[in-house]
Amino acid sequence: MTELAPITPDDLDALALGCAVLGTGGGGDTGVEELAARLALDTHGPVPLVRLTDLPADGLVLVLSSIGAPTVASEMIGSGLEAAAIRELVEEATGQRAAAVMPAEIGGANGMAAVTWAAQLGLPLVDADGMGRAFPELQMISMHVAGLVCSQVFLADALGNRATLRPTSSGWAERWARALCVASGSSAVLCDYLISPADHHAVIHGTVSQARRIGRTIRASARPSSSAQPGRSGGEPLPALAETLGARVLIGGMIEDIARDTHEGFVRGTVTIGGRGADSGREVRIGLQNENLVASEEGQVLAGVPDLITVCDTATAIPLSTEALTYGQRVSVLAWPCDPLWRTAAGLAVAGPAAFGYSHPYTPVETTERPAV
Repeated sequence: MTELAPITPDDLDALALGCAVLGTGGGGDTGVEELAARLALDTHGPVPLVRLTDLPADGLVLVLSSIGAPTVASEMIGSGLEAAAIRELVEEATGQRAAAVMPAEIGGANGMAAVTWAAQLGLPLVDADGMGRAFPELQMISMHVAGLVCSQVFLADALGNRATLRPTSSGWAERWARALCVASGSSAVLCDYLISPADHHAVIHGTVSQARRIGRTIRASARPSSSAQPGRSGGEPLPALAETLGARVLIGGMIEDIARDTHEGFVRGTVTIGGRGADSGREVRIGLQNENLVASEEGQVLAGVPDLITVCDTATAIPLSTEALTYGQRVSVLAWPCDPLWRTAAGLAVAGPAAFGYSHPYTPVETTERPAV
């Protein structure tokens, strides 16, 4: 088995792009976290990237993430001391030394922040996560679906407040942690699972490498090719990205309406895209809760959770977060299949349409069709 290349400063641009794509519009601003990761790597050196099974059998892995509203996190910068505070809480509670860091979600800022946290703590980063994307609630994670118990939750905020929670279930972990997060201004860092190599069945493997690969695809396809006409790019970023993801382009057009609000630690709302060019006359509406949840046309679902939906700039394929969407932007909507874990009965119960209040049944994105004209 080949050794994984460490995360270096040269990787951060691509990794940030890939995390933003997998963030499906949410997960927080990767740009801010890219700057933090660059500072951390410049200070502490490259971060080793390891497989979960590469660690010692008793290796304790901190599953870390930020919790809160992305619109707040992009303005309320952390202190940089949160990960160390959580490590101290965990090691006091368990009597074990932490062996590695794993992002709870690869999507959005949490995928990038894990690089910063690993560098600050002097620990390797596990090439895996608990979602394969971004989700807004704590129980929407692969470890919960796999039956691991969330018996302890550790939180730290930018002001130095720290807490250890002992919830009775993942649902209560979400309620309690969310309440403390809101009290901290809707932004905090937490560790909600402690895992080891024995829990390899409960994570989604290879997602850090996947994010880096996605970002490299966008950047490479945007570069002029030797056969391009003078003054013109020979790359086609959007088709290249769609091919890498195995995604469908649901619509290409312009943002015509946005309704967005931050409430109870979440960004909620809708965005409407009116078709242009080949999609002229069409209109697709996306419902969101931090992330893009459901894309529909004339009341018919084209794609929805747990499958992934990302809104990209049409010309560059750069992914756009829900808080960055503005009227008049030229965008394309990509959708592609989620990890198979989320399509199980247990996965759909946790993160399927009903979990977000939708009444429609889940239909795999690759089998849906646009309404007949």
